Amino acid sequence: MALHMIKLCVGAHAIEDLADWQLGRMAARKKKGLAPLPYHTTFQSPKRQQELLDGGSLYWVMKGIITARQRFVAFEEGAKEDGTPCCVMVLDPKIVPVRPVPRRAFQGWRYLTAEDAPEDLGKGTGNGIAAMPPGMRKALAELCLI
Repeated sequence: MALHMIKLCVGAHAIEDLADWQLGRMAARKKKGLAPLPYHTTFQSPKRQQELLDGGSLYWVMKGIITARQRFVAFEEGAKEDGTPCCVMVLDPKIVPVRPVPRRAFQGWRYLTAEDAPEDLGKGTGNGIAAMPPGMRKALAELCLI
């Protein structure tokens, strides 16, 4: 069973903000001669990388709501802009919207079990959540109505 990770997406209000930010990161990787994939850096390297790579995803929390996920592609050693060492989490460029679930703020990242991970939107559930505007989904999730 896949293991996932959850992380705050600071500065992004919607999936579109995350996608725009990642375009710049993809261009930076391409300039270095690496595969043009989105990535995120973290100081602490996950100890359970193999489990995360076995179908796991990074779930993004935006404005207190779990909003989207991206599948893990690889983990690499790297350095931040100031030269400090870090773990580079390479992600699939496809950002998958998930059922909005409220989540309190936390620092860093946390593991997320498959049982606790929100389901993807648009999987044919017929409830119309995927067709709602993102703002409406967020408001209904905050009210615990979806």
